[in-house]
Amino acid sequence: MVEWALLIASAFWLGVLTSISPCPLATNIAAISFVGRRVDKPASVLSAGLLYTAGRSLTYMALGILLVSSILSAPRVSLTLQKYMNMLLGPLLIIIGMVLLDLISLNIRGPGIGESIKKKAEFLGIWGAGLLGIVVGVSFCPTAGALCFGSLLPLAVKNNSKILLPAIYGLATGLPVLLFAVLLALGANRVAQAYNKIVLFEKWGRKITGILFIIIGIYYCLTHIFHLQF
Repeated sequence: MVEWALLIASAFWLGVLTSISPCPLATNIAAISFVGRRVDKPASVLSAGLLYTAGRSLTYMALGILLVSSILSAPRVSLTLQKYMNMLLGPLLIIIGMVLLDLISLNIRGPGIGESIKKKAEFLGIWGAGLLGIVVGVSFCPTAGALCFGSLLPLAVKNNSKILLPAIYGLATGLPVLLFAVLLALGANRVAQAYNKIVLFEKWGRKITGILFIIIGIYYCLTHIFHLQF
């Protein structure tokens, strides 16, 4: 029970960190402009924020079912991962940690939200926020891709979690838009203050997570590759 609580917390934190990284945050801000276009109707803004978050969660849940099932359904791949997953996690966590600390540089320019998608979402009205969440969910920026495929997917595969961990991750990636939707409903003047706090939080959260990833990765390497006992 405690182990699964930690796994859920880890998936949630990875989702939060993904959502407030520079490239995904820029995409989320574009989504916020869509969600908040009816600031005169707080209920509509809140509903759009919820639908956007649900769309992202459903996207990652579908990806989790597809990818985890595909990987585990191949007997040879499944046996290999069961045997070597802990050995692979060590170097993988170190690499992801270095990315988060900017020791390995990635191009953070992502695909963004195309005008055609915005028009389709606009045509669907409030339900367009859900479509937007789905589209943004599959529009991976490099940092988001590293966190999703380099951290979340190995956790989901190792623990045979096709739905829960990806869904929690997806839910967390949509939280900034939901937060801003709530703030817009309460008063647009609070958005700028919240944005500044999120940017500051992302800076320190990313560094702390990067350091922890490297420490845990080194521990996994020492114990599962070099077989040292502590």
